[in-house]
Amino acid sequence: MKNILYALKRSMNRRSFIGKGLVAAGVASSGSGLLARPEEHSGTLTKGDAAILRFLAAAEILETDFWVQYNELGGIQDSEVPGGTGNPVYTAKLQNLDEDMPQYIHDNTEDEFTHENFINAYLASKGADAVSLDQFRVLSGSMATGASGKPRLTNLMQLTLDTSWWTRYRSRVNNPDLDPGFTFPQAIPGLNQGQFPAIPRTDADLSPDDHIQAIANTAGFHMPTIEQGGNSLYPSLAQRVTHSEVLRILLSIGPTETAHFQTWHDKAGNALPLTDPTNGLVFPDLNSPPFGGEDFQTNLIMPEPCPFLSRSLPVCSVIRPIETKGAAMGALTFLTNMGLFLGQSKAFFDFMRDLAEDADDAKRGQ
Repeated sequence: MKNILYALKRSMNRRSFIGKGLVAAGVASSGSGLLARPEEHSGTLTKGDAAILRFLAAAEILETDFWVQYNELGGIQDSEVPGGTGNPVYTAKLQNLDEDMPQYIHDNTEDEFTHENFINAYLASKGADAVSLDQFRVLSGSMATGASGKPRLTNLMQLTLDTSWWTRYRSRVNNPDLDPGFTFPQAIPGLNQGQFPAIPRTDADLSPDDHIQAIANTAGFHMPTIEQGGNSLYPSLAQRVTHSEVLRILLSIGPTETAHFQTWHDKAGNALPLTDPTNGLVFPDLNSPPFGGEDFQTNLIMPEPCPFLSRSLPVCSVIRPIETKGAAMGALTFLTNMGLFLGQSKAFFDFMRDLAEDADDAKRGQ
């Protein structure tokens, strides 16, 4: 599948062009003023709606990039999602979480392609600047059997995962929108304390057995960790859009992120308890002490009712969080902290921060 932006070059975001020039020139500092934001074309969209859609397009491009990496090694390669030839050992370990993992990975990857392509095409159709991140495809990916060897935007080989969403969605007492200072316990504490691969880096990672299973388990928790972020991002930004058609886009794409999260949440609960003999990473039995109970029970994959809007109202099963203030920058920080962009250039971070700031500045009617 080709990125639709090859047909939309004339509509390319001006900051994208500047970013490409900076990378080519090796510029590392913003002190020269070259990183000053140029005015962007919003076409018939409000400035705010265009900014929100541009940030979401960039987020979907990044999602597509890492899902392609998963699909090359553990999914189904076909005309819908080409690239890679599969890695039988890694795929078998993923199937210990669910035998249908290759199909689910394939379908999630295709969904992300459609999201990035649709949002960019919609921007272009309204005369607004679209987004390209092609100039930042500079990272090396897996060298294991099955990988295509293409340059990447994202790094799946040094992840630090915040798995507190697991207990956040099981809590009946706390909601981060009402309790921003509350710390939800980690489901897999070890994943939050180091840097771990979610795909085999080379064929050397295909053994010993518990090591490659730990890599598959890490993928099993990375997938819902990412998707619960999108699960919150769309309703958070929907509160800032102006036009009903843009709202319709966010309210239509957002629920697919929720469907993804629900699917991967279920699979993560099947991760095999083990200790990786190469690095000591522990995947505990979440149904046994010191875990267990409602906060960790693996088959509680639907959001437990929690306080919403006000504690004077009854508890309600909801997406959490959906605080709109700083939502885009929060999402970018979340992705950065997990190590997804390790190795990326300063120009990349400057570009993404600009998009996030513009999205967070959006207000209804502007």
